[in-house]
Amino acid sequence: MAAALAERAFEILLVDDDDGDIMIIEEALAERELNRGLTVAHDGVDALEILHDPDRPLPDLIILDLNMPRMNGRELLAEIKNDRSLRHIPVVVLTTSEAADDVLSSYALHANAYVTKPAGFEEFASRVREIEDFYLGLVRLPGRWRPGLQRTPEDPPHG
Repeated sequence: MAAALAERAFEILLVDDDDGDIMIIEEALAERELNRGLTVAHDGVDALEILHDPDRPLPDLIILDLNMPRMNGRELLAEIKNDRSLRHIPVVVLTTSEAADDVLSSYALHANAYVTKPAGFEEFASRVREIEDFYLGLVRLPGRWRPGLQRTPEDPPHG
């Protein structure tokens, strides 16, 4: 069973409302031919709909911007980490904010990492590839090795 989970595509949920940043992230990830799926949500409300959709696999990694309309990144992070069926998913905050309050509040809400978006295209793309290398190459993610952490048809959509 673990081997089957390890062979499935890595799933990343990107939550960001900036189309330019989304494009850079998509391009940085597309440069490599890895077995990976990328789903984009433009705010926290869209992200929760995706995460609670029983027809979609749970992501292995969430990349989250903080400043978005409707439901911002802090609110979404709190929802994810308070949801028993989602809290195991690593969340990397990727944002332009360098404010100490944002860093501290993100970690207080159990973000797994806080990364600042650089201004330049190449540095930004490199930072995204470093996140990908670490989370999809180096570490072992819980949903890939424990079948119970992946949604099954019998699982409730959230809880």
